Amino acid sequence: MRRLVLTWGAVMILVGAGPAAAAAQSPGAGQALTKALNRGIGRIGGATSAYVVDMNTGQTLYSVGAGVGRLPASLEKIYTTSTALLRFGPNATLSTSVFGTGSLDIHGTWQGVLYLKGGGDPTFGSTTFDNSAYGTGATVQRLVWNLIHSLHIRAIKGKIVGDESYFDSLRGTPPTAFGVDLADVEGQLSALAFNRGFANFEGTLAQPRPALYATQQFVSALKAAGVRVPPHTPVFTGAAPPGARRLATVRSPTIATLVHLTNSPSDSYLAEMLLKGLGALFGGAGTTAAGAAVVRSELAGQFGIGPQLNDGSGLSRADHTSPRQVVTVLRRMYSNPDFFNSLAIAGETGTLKHYSNGTSAQGTCHGKTGTLHDVADLAGYCRARDGHELAFAFLANGLVNADYVHLVEADQLAPALANYDG
Repeated sequence: MRRLVLTWGAVMILVGAGPAAAAAQSPGAGQALTKALNRGIGRIGGATSAYVVDMNTGQTLYSVGAGVGRLPASLEKIYTTSTALLRFGPNATLSTSVFGTGSLDIHGTWQGVLYLKGGGDPTFGSTTFDNSAYGTGATVQRLVWNLIHSLHIRAIKGKIVGDESYFDSLRGTPPTAFGVDLADVEGQLSALAFNRGFANFEGTLAQPRPALYATQQFVSALKAAGVRVPPHTPVFTGAAPPGARRLATVRSPTIATLVHLTNSPSDSYLAEMLLKGLGALFGGAGTTAAGAAVVRSELAGQFGIGPQLNDGSGLSRADHTSPRQVVTVLRRMYSNPDFFNSLAIAGETGTLKHYSNGTSAQGTCHGKTGTLHDVADLAGYCRARDGHELAFAFLANGLVNADYVHLVEADQLAPALANYDG
């Protein structure tokens, strides 16, 4: 593991704003914080920026290149999930529904076409997968039960069609040229995704046609529930006509729960699905571009910031934001319990579970990590020793060893914030 250590002179050039930030603080506490953060950032090296604000007083405690744009990596999810909470609302849900054209005869047979229409729920899938991945998602078995309960259907005579038209049919994001990349995106994007578009339980194989696969699984669930489906029933994909009648629905967990499932483990698939959902409902199209435009508009209108972003998860190297912009959103979202509780807790949960153990940051710092091969970012909140809540963002780019830098951020910089006694 290579340690990048700067000389003290280089550190002072890098963190020239540190002493200025300390001047307005109580001298002892400010100097101690500045010294600790200078030391940690000196060990990081690379292109590093930082910004720390005492939210109780509004005072800037530390500022190093706070306005410089850096790669946010998964800090981008802060923007996506904040927008989702504000636009959708925390109690909103995403739906997967069965529509129909035709009628139910006196024997309980549906004569006509059934349409399985996706609404962008990233958790839709099998009970087994849901229990493993979420424990709170929407399942095809529940949808079939709802259909049987509401319609008293016993058999189908007609066609079954999968409809993913709420989103476009691009499976990836800009950095993958919108192609399939299970390793990075962690699934396949579709308005009618089943088990995240995985073809196996391990998530190493992609379904060749996600919407068709979901529809086939719907048929299997119908049969398992005792609904008679003739062996040669046509099953294909297409769009439900405007006049189709909604017959049954299964709803996702609330947006607040989806945001927690996104931020704490840093789930890129959920972030990208939420982004397309924002585009579909508020941006005129279920596309990554439309969703990104909604997020940019929300950040400009609600927070007065204009970061550069073109995806929802931060995988794109075209994304740029500054520590000041990140902290601006953190300060405004602090009073939103659904956002605050979605973040990982140092030494306890999510991506921070194995960091800060045994330090003053454990249990007192809540944050979001961001990682690419040469990026290690950390942002969030720390409760200081004096009881004040600090909002912070450390953005480190151009690194040789991102894992080492995450250790410095979580085990040295975050504890320095928790130890602050201003």
